[in-house]
Amino acid sequence: MTSPVPRPLPGTIDETLDLLTGADYVADRALATVLFLSLRMQRPLFLEGEAGVGKTEIAKVLASALGRRLIRLQCYEGLDVSSAVYEWNYAAQMIEIRMEEAAGKVERSAMEKNVFSEKYLIRRPVLDALTGKTGAAPVFLIDELDRTDEAFEAYLLEILSDFQVTVPELGTIKAEEPPIVIITTNRTREIHDALKRRCLYHWVDYPDAERELEIVGRKVPGANRRLSAEVVAFVQRLRQIELFKAPGVAETIDWAGALTELDKVALDPETVSDTIGVLLKYQDDIARIGQGEGKRILDEVKAELAAAE
Repeated sequence: MTSPVPRPLPGTIDETLDLLTGADYVADRALATVLFLSLRMQRPLFLEGEAGVGKTEIAKVLASALGRRLIRLQCYEGLDVSSAVYEWNYAAQMIEIRMEEAAGKVERSAMEKNVFSEKYLIRRPVLDALTGKTGAAPVFLIDELDRTDEAFEAYLLEILSDFQVTVPELGTIKAEEPPIVIITTNRTREIHDALKRRCLYHWVDYPDAERELEIVGRKVPGANRRLSAEVVAFVQRLRQIELFKAPGVAETIDWAGALTELDKVALDPETVSDTIGVLLKYQDDIARIGQGEGKRILDEVKAELAAAE
């Protein structure tokens, strides 16, 4: 598998916007501005927002558009250094020790130096992200940081300050060029101010109807135009009522794709009822839409689109 060819970083905000648009990510100018500044200043970009609004996709698109490796650290409760940063290949080390003992090599310091070498070091995402070369630093995605505990957050703070990791047996490993760091959080808990201060911040909100329609057009090019307009208008209204979990852009795309697979060209109450599980993921929300709320929203959508024609 050939490695991607790194491309130069965008030189202006407009070039950053074009970079995202060229990779089918429909961004507003505010996002393009903070992303440009993050790249120019070599500062981590902290993206906060509801699940499904496209935070993770920004890192993926950036890596693809710039021809950089994407290294993803998926955060979860209990994440520790051995899973996130590095660990030693203990099985291989034990085999090496037994082989050296069998060969009569028992000089302790030489054996220790041999088994605690780069050969037996397993690089996890954090350490891997620090090994990029100048002009080819990877995009390092720290996804859903709010799922980890405060202890790991504090450890990460030290890494983001100096872009280096200390391995006691080897010494300090410092990045030749800092990686392009994208941190995402769904705000299930607050992240400490000390970490946020080292980042540039951007709140990723739900898109307006016009931008969401453009997103659906790019991601589901086979969808009927009328159907796409009804889907987007329906979802936009769903986000205005009190639900346990409002649908994100990802769910809008999935719903438009599912309806296209069913050869639908417009929404009707039966289709909404049959496919609402693609859009909503909690039974209480689905039940509410099935109790007449869905039909009311659909009637409003069709009336509004008819008036606009």
